Formats: sequence, structure tokens, C-alpha cells
Amino acid sequence: ATVGAGWLTVAGLRRVMTGEGAREALQLPLRLFLWGGIVAFAFLELGIVLHDFSVEYIASNTATETPFLFLLASGWAALEGSVLLWGLLVAVFAWLVYRSLGENDGLGAGALGIIGAVGLFWFATMVTVANPFRVCTVAAEIGCQASSWFPLAASQAAANGVGPNALLQNHILMAIHPPTLYIGFVGMTAPFAFAISALLRGESGNGWLERTRRWSVLAWVFLTIGLFLGGWWSYEVLGWGGYWAWDPVENGTLIPWLAATAFIHSSVIQRRRGMLQAWNIVLVISTFSLTILATFLTRSGVVFSVHAFSQSGIGPAILIFLAFIVLGSFALFAFRIHLVAQAPRVESLVSREGVFLLNNLLLTVWGLAVLLGTLAPSVMEAINGTRASVGRPYYDRITLPIVLVLLLAIGIGPIMPYRIADPKVVWRRVRSPITAALIVGAWVVLIGVRSIPTIMAIILSFFIAATIVRLMWTRMRQVSKTGVGMGAAFARVAKSEPGFWGGQLSHLGVAIMAVGIATTTGLASQSTIELTPGQPVPVAGYCIVLDGPFERQEPNRIVRGIDVGILDASCTTRIKSLAPSTNVYKNTLTPIGTPSVYTTVVQDIYVRISSGSAGNPIVDVFVFPLMWTVWFGGGVTSLGGVLSVVSRRARRKVSIDA
Repeated sequence: ATVGAGWLTVAGLRRVMTGEGAREALQLPLRLFLWGGIVAFAFLELGIVLHDFSVEYIASNTATETPFLFLLASGWAALEGSVLLWGLLVAVFAWLVYRSLGENDGLGAGALGIIGAVGLFWFATMVTVANPFRVCTVAAEIGCQASSWFPLAASQAAANGVGPNALLQNHILMAIHPPTLYIGFVGMTAPFAFAISALLRGESGNGWLERTRRWSVLAWVFLTIGLFLGGWWSYEVLGWGGYWAWDPVENGTLIPWLAATAFIHSSVIQRRRGMLQAWNIVLVISTFSLTILATFLTRSGVVFSVHAFSQSGIGPAILIFLAFIVLGSFALFAFRIHLVAQAPRVESLVSREGVFLLNNLLLTVWGLAVLLGTLAPSVMEAINGTRASVGRPYYDRITLPIVLVLLLAIGIGPIMPYRIADPKVVWRRVRSPITAALIVGAWVVLIGVRSIPTIMAIILSFFIAATIVRLMWTRMRQVSKTGVGMGAAFARVAKSEPGFWGGQLSHLGVAIMAVGIATTTGLASQSTIELTPGQPVPVAGYCIVLDGPFERQEPNRIVRGIDVGILDASCTTRIKSLAPSTNVYKNTLTPIGTPSVYTTVVQDIYVRISSGSAGNPIVDVFVFPLMWTVWFGGGVTSLGGVLSVVSRRARRKVSIDA
């Protein structure tokens, strides 16, 4: 795979100017690159399943008692395996790009050369400082004490392995969440590669942008899914009563997502109006660079996080690669910037272009602020040896005003015309959505909500939803005048601009998520209570009663917990049984808490064991209003992106004016 990636790099970049014979010349190195990665990863997984503890990686990260699903997930759960999977995914994306390669396609050949260079870095890193195939030369009864890079070294096999990290085998989401993020990160390689290829060729215009549209949205979809799956895992597993802690590694994922979101929106303006060409190149370089930075934060050990790997030798290699990407890409951009076509000026800020510019400004400022807060502690420690702390208040103060203005921009963007907006037309389009949103806001106040940020977020979220509904309804009515029913009219409108409506569905998902985030942060409550068997305790409009403790032995852990009942307010009728617990795994003495959640349409009742004895435990009870909307909104946001990707194959019809 390493040889194939290097060969693909040279062969692709040699043909970047002419593309002569590109398909034939790149086929063999691509096959070597792809199949080398597939075979390597398959051998690693086979060794894991067969418990080949003569391999250090397998002895250190799996055990005979590890459940099968987490056994498979061990292939990417630790550092060396994740690097191998990363390289394999780069090869897969190279193959997907190759499928669209035309004859004498210099732009595509150059892009494949760049993708090959990225794959070369990851596979070379795997072969040297992050090799998952190191042979165990001195085995302990459990695990491996010493290993060798040389594959023919005399090996010893331990009787059993250490097993995965306890947090990585405590929930099924850990088998799904990491590879989803990896696909999102690696997916941004393709847009970056096409942009660099265009710069190498001295090519301006929308050619590279059109080639990257699908890849950009696809990567964004997987980043979105990865983000909310990570929050869900945190909520279900870590037991701290939340889903987003502004953890450095969480931030490292959020920042490239913000940059990718800005790029997707600004690319619309370039395609429609020929504007922001230089800015889009800056954004796509920045987004890819930020995915490498996120990888560095996770794998270098420079930040403390429950999501990060321990300190390793891979950190300096990634940092050097990141510096090369940033310096090399922006130097090339500066050298070629005179070739970037001059864009038309924005005729009026009161236009759709103006809203998109505001969107990009806010996303950029937000990303830079989060980046500053994430890196500042490590930078200060490197300078003066003192590690500063940037806590949640900083991020919340920065995020709140930006998000509120972003919600407003999302709401007004679709109804704003390009070039110059007529205020009378804009008012006619927003009047009914504003009225509906204010009615909802008044109702929220009447039921007792007093948190100003929460009220504003709810009003703006309903404004977004009402704007989308009005836009669809207006267009459906116009189509229905041709004699078709409303159902057929809906289908015709949706098919007229599938990419646009996929985006609107994502916006609707963001609005739903915003309601959930606003209510779960602004209206949540927490109670700490001591339970005695058979004695109900009133809390949050319910009663909680302790049924008793339990303990069970599972192959890979000991589960100790309590059975509790959720009763109605009168403490007479059982509604739900919960079982919060702590899990003790064989490779760690630290118990891993697992909360138990009762979910309704109105709220989540979240119960975790805090302290106390099994007979009289002390539990924390959190109430999170409308928590389901966070997960549902994330799903709707992702679905909108999926529909937008799929719709790229569909024939675009003439848009119907509102």
C-alpha cells in the first residue's frame, strides 16, 4: 500500500498538466494502493478475531473475553489500528475519485496524485512509528512486555490480552462513532486535492468546485453524524449528565465541521454568481488542514481528553505533515492568486449574497474562537510551563450570540433574492413566519420559561421552520394551479431543486437541534437524593423508589447497580424501571459509571449513581426537557445532507419563483 501510494503520487503529479493517458497510467498504482490497504486491514482483523497474541497490538488491545462487536472495533480503537484504517479510507476515496476520471483528465490526475501523497504519509507512518503488526518478543501472562518491528523476529504469545480501554467497550456507539468521523475527515481530502490540482495547473473558474461538490457534502454528512453520535455516546456512557463538554478533542472535530459548513455555503455563491473564488480555496485548504490538526490533538497526547489516545511518537510526524500542508498549500495559493478570476462585487448586503457572507463570517469567527480556546492551554504550557484552563464559560459566551445570529441568517437566507432585495418583497415573505414564531415565543413565556437565550433560540428556530414551510407551500400552490393535486405538487417542487430542498431539510434539523440544546441547557435541573429500599422520594414531578441492588458477572466485566422505579407524582403507579450501574473491567480498577434514562416526549429523566452503599445509594437525577430533539434534529440535519448528495445525480429543473 505504501509503494502504491507513492507510485500514485508520482504518476498523478506527472500528468497534472496534460492528463495524457491518466486512466491507464494510474490504474495499477491505485490497485496496489487500495488492495494493499484492504489486505493489511483484513489481516489485522483476522488476527484480532483469532486472538493472535503474538502481535503486540492485539495483545495490548483485545482479550479472549472481549465481546465480538468490540473485538472487531479494536481494529480501529487504538492508535496504530486507527492509522491503518485512515490510510485505507484514503485509498477508498482515491478509488472513488478514479471512477470519475476522464481521458486526458489532468485535473483529476493531479487530484489523485495529491490523494496518493496523503495516503503515502499515513501508510509510511504506519510502517514506521505506528505499526500495528509489531511482533511480541517478550510476552507476559497478560499482554506483551517487549516487541520488535522486524516481522521475522522470534515471537511469543501471551495467554491472554489486556483488552480494550474500558470506555471503548461500554457502549455500541464506540463501534460506530470513530469510523464515521474518520470517513468525514478523510472525505475532505478529495476537495483539497482538486483545489491544489487546479492551482498547480493554473486553472481558475468553477471546474475544480464542480468536481468536489459531492465529496464536500458527503464528508460534511459523516462529520455531522460523527459529531452527534459522539454527543450521544457521551450522554449515554460518561455519566456526567451532558453531551457536550467543550473537550479539546470534541472541539477539534467541531472546528473542521464549521469550516466545511462555511465552504459548502460559499461554494453556492461561486457557482451561482462567480464570487468568493479565492475565499473558497482558502476555506477548502483550511478545512483539510483542520482535519489534520484534529488528528494531531487526538493522537499526540498534547491535550487531556477522554477521547484522546495516550502520548505517542506519532505526534511529531503529524505536526510536520500539518506544517507542510499549511505552508505548502498557502504558498502555492499565493503564487497562483493572480490567476484566480476577478469576482463581481456584491451589489447589496441586503441580498442572498449578503446573508451568505454573514454566514461565512460568523462560522469563521466561531471556529477561530474555539480554536484559540483549544490551543491556548498547550501553547501557554510550551511557553512558560504553566497550563492555563479555558472552561465552558468562555465557549458559551462566544457561542451564544454567534448561534443566535446564525439562526436568524438561516431563516432569512432562503427568501432573500440574489443581487438586490426589495424590502417590501422581503417583508411580505417574512411577515407570516415572524408572526408564527412570536406566537410560539409568547406561549413559551406564558408557560413559565424566563431564560432569555432559551426564548430567543426557540423563537428563531420556529422562524426557520415557518420560513421553510411557507416557501414550500407557496411553490406548491403555484404548481397546483396547473391542475395537479397538492401531493403531486409537493413531489414536483421537491424534485425541481433537490439539492436546495436537501439543504432546507438540514436547516430544519438545525432548528430542531437548537430547540433541544436551548431547553436542555437553559431549563435542565439536577437533584441529589439518598434512596432507601421501598421508600419513594419525590423529585421532578415523579417519585423514585429503590427496589434493591444487583450484581452480575459478564465475560468482560462485573456490573454492579441498583434497580429503581419511576412512579407517578402520587407515588402509587410505576411508570418505568431503571437500572443505573457501574462497570468494572478486568484491565482497570476504576469503575465506569453507566446512567439509566427514562425518555418521554417532554423530557429525559437521567439517573446515575453518585456515591453511597448498595443498600442506601446516593443518586443524581437530571431532568433534560426535550432532549430527544437534539438527537432527532441531528438525524434530520444529516438526512438533508444525504438527500443533497443523492440528488446530484438527478436532473435539475427550472426553479419556481416564490
